[in-house]
Amino acid sequence: MHRKLSLTQWIFIAMALGVIVGILFPAQALHLKVVSTIFLRLIKCLLVPLVFGTLVVGIAGHAGDLRSVGRLALKSLFYFECITTLALGVGLVAVNLARPGQGVTLPPPDASLVKPIPQEVTFTGILEHVVPTSFFQAAASNDVLQVVCFACLFAMALSQVERRHREVMLGFCESLTEVMFKFVGLVMQFAPLGIGAAMAYTVGHSGVGVLLSLGKLILTLYVALVVFCLCVLLPVALWAKIPVLSFLKAIRDPVILAFTTTSSDAALPRAMQSLERFGVPKSIVSFVMPMGYSFNLDGSTLYLAIASVFVAQAAGIELTLDRQLAMMFALMLTSKGMAGIPRASQVILAGTLASFGLPLEGVVLIIGVDEIMDMARTTINLVGNCLASVIMARWEGQLMLVTEESFPSPQSAETEI
Repeated sequence: MHRKLSLTQWIFIAMALGVIVGILFPAQALHLKVVSTIFLRLIKCLLVPLVFGTLVVGIAGHAGDLRSVGRLALKSLFYFECITTLALGVGLVAVNLARPGQGVTLPPPDASLVKPIPQEVTFTGILEHVVPTSFFQAAASNDVLQVVCFACLFAMALSQVERRHREVMLGFCESLTEVMFKFVGLVMQFAPLGIGAAMAYTVGHSGVGVLLSLGKLILTLYVALVVFCLCVLLPVALWAKIPVLSFLKAIRDPVILAFTTTSSDAALPRAMQSLERFGVPKSIVSFVMPMGYSFNLDGSTLYLAIASVFVAQAAGIELTLDRQLAMMFALMLTSKGMAGIPRASQVILAGTLASFGLPLEGVVLIIGVDEIMDMARTTINLVGNCLASVIMARWEGQLMLVTEESFPSPQSAETEI
């Protein structure tokens, strides 16, 4: 019997076709951005109800066990801080060894060039940002962190009301969650088109020439991210006794989504589904994943360490070790404020450069290859947060690993189309 192609296989075919179209027809490929934009909009419109529903069910469904929520939050923040600090360290070592900025000429100051506006990010500002002034405003702007804050408080309040009221709301949230997961399945049927268009646009927009001129910077980032995975994430996974190959197989579809769309939002719903099938409880997945997208951006943090020192090298400014460490400390704080900031990495980078007296023209130079680097750092952001969810489940003694045959399930990426 003829076996139909799976969704994953269609996605790989679409990626290859997108690259070919981007190389052969770069001007026409730019018009395909609308297709990828529609796909991303479809994904983003389901994030808020999905996160809200799963969190409320996960917390209020275990009424009387609210201490575990606070314990999980503290453990998660401790883990996030340790891992992102190591990411900064790997990035700093990589950029000093490879020195990708040497021989690169910064563009001259030009008032007509659009530069990202430096934005001061403070610890108090981050705390204020977590709490929404309105749930509907947070939902409309897709601010997942604020939705998480509201959902946690809502679930805690729900767990304290009379049983008859609690059951009605829990039933609604459970139904909402199930419907939204079906919504994800429908949207994913559009994934090959959206991903193929995104690849065509990326190749057509960036071109081959810009890759050659800044190839050393791109290579440094990709190698550093691989080293980070092998020397940080892999040992952590082995320490927690997580079957690495099964874990990677479980999250392969959201990883493809993150890499090709350069969007964490696009991969989040699929990642949550995959982790639940892997054996992580819904209550942990729905809490750790959204929280990690604000506090555990390993790939973006590592990128900022490389990019900031790269600009100094390109400008011919030798930074002492003390100054580099001071810059890393600043990034450790400001990178936690990336959630909710448009084009966050560029804005944070611009703010860091301005604080340390480095030329903003370096950001303009990097923008040309930012999409290529964004593909890698977004992927590592996702992998790091998926691993964090599994680690927290193991730490809480709630990880129920399933057999490898459970991947892919009928609703997974292998669904025939």
